[in-house]
Amino acid sequence: MKVLILAGDAAEALETFYPLQRLQEEGFTVHVAAPRKKVIQTVVHDFEPLMETYTEKLGYRLQADLSFTEVDPEAYQGLYIPGGRAPEWIRTEPKALEIVRHFFQANKPVGTLCHGPLVLTAAGVVKGRRLAAYGVLKPDIEIAGGTFVDDAPVVDGNLVTGRAWPDNPAVLKAFIHLLKEGVA
Repeated sequence: MKVLILAGDAAEALETFYPLQRLQEEGFTVHVAAPRKKVIQTVVHDFEPLMETYTEKLGYRLQADLSFTEVDPEAYQGLYIPGGRAPEWIRTEPKALEIVRHFFQANKPVGTLCHGPLVLTAAGVVKGRRLAAYGVLKPDIEIAGGTFVDDAPVVDGNLVTGRAWPDNPAVLKAFIHLLKEGVA
């Protein structure tokens, strides 16, 4: 089985590498697609005492296997979208939105967390759905017709979501279950 990860510069490092390696560990073939086939720069988001928002530091670099335009979504059984700042840009890429819509129309498993749901809202696929995300995305999810849930994992049909990188184990466990057992 093949899983596609949509990422780009400023994807959150733990939200990119943990799913990539966890899915590989389970025996899935995983390809990373980005706006362009290049080395992408991930970032590390964390909190510092007395700050009301997260900080950003450079993370590891990762070679994208494909550009969005090279992706054939039919070839993949699952889609994963890490958070970070990359989703702010990914959501402006028409081919990325086309890829996301394919997975929802085909009812294939989709996993995301943190800021990843920004791509889902731009693709118009959250209306009537329950999903988690980083807390500041609550208005975005609600405006798009979804219901924000502060929990993880949140499973709604083919969609598995979480709030941020601390939810990685729960989200990936549920996402892998959907990949192996199918969507109910």
